[in-house]
Amino acid sequence: MDPRPHEEERRMRADAQRNAEKLRAAAAELFRERGLQAPLKEIARRAGVSHGTLYNLFGTREALIDEVVADLAAERLDRAGRQALDHEDAWEGFAYYIETICELQVTDPAISDVVTGRYPDATRLMSVCEHSHAAASRVIERAQRAGALRPDFTHADLLFVFGTNALLSRAAKDSAPDAWRRGIAFVLDGLRTEAAHPLPAPPLSEEQLNRVMTNLAGAR
Repeated sequence: MDPRPHEEERRMRADAQRNAEKLRAAAAELFRERGLQAPLKEIARRAGVSHGTLYNLFGTREALIDEVVADLAAERLDRAGRQALDHEDAWEGFAYYIETICELQVTDPAISDVVTGRYPDATRLMSVCEHSHAAASRVIERAQRAGALRPDFTHADLLFVFGTNALLSRAAKDSAPDAWRRGIAFVLDGLRTEAAHPLPAPPLSEEQLNRVMTNLAGAR
């Protein structure tokens, strides 16, 4: 029996594994630099493989995102939620959560895309996003039960805070990299119960929120 076909098959599998590892490393690097919209051709170029090889191994951007980003995003977002709820003071836990997620958005643009659910076809990533939203809701409700957070603040409002921070921090990253901290400090002061005034518009419906977040994602 000629062993050469089996050797060739093993060599091809080994080559594919090496190429997949190079693509994962390049994707992780570029996603951290530019967010999840980083060009696939640039990922392939940085990995030293062809564009076709990327598609042959992963098929879609969403599959690559799930492979590279989902686990890391889950770890970081879960830790932020846990530590926020571990704070003895509910307001301090809420403020910690806002500041931590906003800082993650600044240091790792891919997190912004995860928080806002930009790629709904990335199924593992959407699971991470949903889990993160549930944790955020617990942080909000705890601060409201304690009477520290204004009662009309909703999860949709939280996503507005994160969406705005994502846009402004990216625009200011070279000229004023810490400007986001000033903006978030103003936001937090305005969210305290004692600072609350009647709001001029009702909260968004789920349909409105989905449309807004889709438009916001397209603007980045």
